Amino acid sequence: MSQKTWGGRFKEKTDEALERFNASLRFDRRLYSQDIEGSKAHCRMLAKQGILTKTEASKILRALDEIRKEMDRGVFDETFEDIHTLVEKSLVDRIGPVGEKLHTARSRNDQVALDVRLYVRDAIGRVDGLLRDMQGTLVGLAGKNSGVILPGYTHLQRAQPVLLSHHLLAYYEMLKRDRQRLADTLKRVNVLPLGSAALAGSTFDLDRKMVARELGFDAISENSMDAVSDRDFVLDFLFASSVLMMHLSRLSEELVIWATKEFDFVFLPDAFCTGSSIMPQKKNPDLMELVRAKTGRVYGNLTALLTAMKGLPLAYNKDMQEDKEPLFDSVETVEQSLVVMTRLLGAIAFNRKRMREAVDQGYLTATDLADYLVGKGVTFRQAHEIVGKMVLYALDRKKELIDLTLKDMKGFCGAIEKDVYAWLDPLSCIDRRNLPGGTGSASVKRALSKARKEIGAK
Repeated sequence: MSQKTWGGRFKEKTDEALERFNASLRFDRRLYSQDIEGSKAHCRMLAKQGILTKTEASKILRALDEIRKEMDRGVFDETFEDIHTLVEKSLVDRIGPVGEKLHTARSRNDQVALDVRLYVRDAIGRVDGLLRDMQGTLVGLAGKNSGVILPGYTHLQRAQPVLLSHHLLAYYEMLKRDRQRLADTLKRVNVLPLGSAALAGSTFDLDRKMVARELGFDAISENSMDAVSDRDFVLDFLFASSVLMMHLSRLSEELVIWATKEFDFVFLPDAFCTGSSIMPQKKNPDLMELVRAKTGRVYGNLTALLTAMKGLPLAYNKDMQEDKEPLFDSVETVEQSLVVMTRLLGAIAFNRKRMREAVDQGYLTATDLADYLVGKGVTFRQAHEIVGKMVLYALDRKKELIDLTLKDMKGFCGAIEKDVYAWLDPLSCIDRRNLPGGTGSASVKRALSKARKEIGAK
């Protein structure tokens, strides 16, 4: 292992087992871009404040750009403890002792807090873009299937007829809230910790607001101890990611169910399925199953960091090194899941005939029949009981409600007239629900138009 930046106080070499256990470069190397950008902003500020000369700053900035280009090509010396040490030592190797001046007025504690904030900020921007893409695909799918009806379910039992586009737009709304959660998280992410040093601040006259402007932060941290020991913003991101993955998992579960022969509601393209090593006829929805499983993985990452943070006294503790792997893994998992799910949604097709057949079986218009009776002056509780008995009567005779004769129905309630049959037609049931947020054709058309405007879709 290379010479330590902190080795002056130690007599003995670090045990090689501890070297391996303690090192973080194998995973925090992905912060190199953020580390270098933060270092450049810090350098420019030190020069402005007269802590570095302009000549020294110019040398440092040029060398940092060279290091960045080298690391962009994947060149890393794996013998260093972490990415911060590697960048600093690479700088000193290029320009000599002047490179050692860059660490003036900062610690690895506020440096890593800065790097992680920059990383999370970048990740939020990427994930938000992927969410918007998926929203656009859902809107396109909903528009393409305008007028298609299927059973809506509660308890996985057929409940009421709904428009497929209404069902798809439910996921649009979930993703919209995911984007809102990320936007809210960004407010707490976009705070500059640099200038907090190890935990107490710095004796140097720093212009923290300049660094914040240089790096695009909205504010500077108000308490140096909090700034170096805060990982709430990572937890916020992991929570938002967990909810996002839960939404993707719910959609995946529905597609898995809908693709079964028992439902037969959706055709999954071959390009997004796999086969069996023993059963030649099989077409397996592996993509959706993996998304379901990876949801638990992201939940685990949130729980892991909550557990790591729960007993830490102020300020920085080495436990906090364990924030990065759960974060990096969650970002990668969320991004990959959004990409594959969006591509899948752009390629699936629905079995409209089978969906319609399912709507016509299972007494899905029973609620409308109860509403019809309310319109005839019957209280809803009475209407509910009457319709329940009518369903039982129809079940015994293996008929649907619409197949009952007027005489049959009048036997349960004399207020029923011939106009009842209009209330038992599934399409009529849907079109009676045109209130805002309902599944009526006009309501869904308005919702689609609003969604298109929100995401800028045509």
